[in-house]
Amino acid sequence: MSNLVRFGVSLEKELLARFDHHIKGKKYPTRSKAIADLMRREIIQYRWRAGKQVAGAIVFIYNHHRRNIVDRLIDIQHDFSEIVISTQHVHLSHDECLEIVVVKGKPSNVETLADRIRSIKGVEHCAIAFTSTDKL
Repeated sequence: MSNLVRFGVSLEKELLARFDHHIKGKKYPTRSKAIADLMRREIIQYRWRAGKQVAGAIVFIYNHHRRNIVDRLIDIQHDFSEIVISTQHVHLSHDECLEIVVVKGKPSNVETLADRIRSIKGVEHCAIAFTSTDKL
């Protein structure tokens, strides 16, 4: 027995045409897949705003020549060991490194960690990508 449910939706023609054009450009195979992704995104946004546990990554670029930056980044990550799962370090150029810190925990803790990283001199860019840890 399938877990799929069919339901009807009433929309304005122009909105549906624009949506179809949009999902075609993103190579969605069906409207159903695109709508399911929109629903999941909305639920994940709600979980973030509600403070529910999330999983994700803090991605940042920094200049490794900056004095003590590597030590400071490691110290901060150790301060947040309850949410840091792993890290990946990538050499982008002679000067720049990209680091990915995989996290799982409360959104407020993830944001605090990202803010601490972002505030270090030499960190050029820092962004958070997140998703839900519960089955949607």
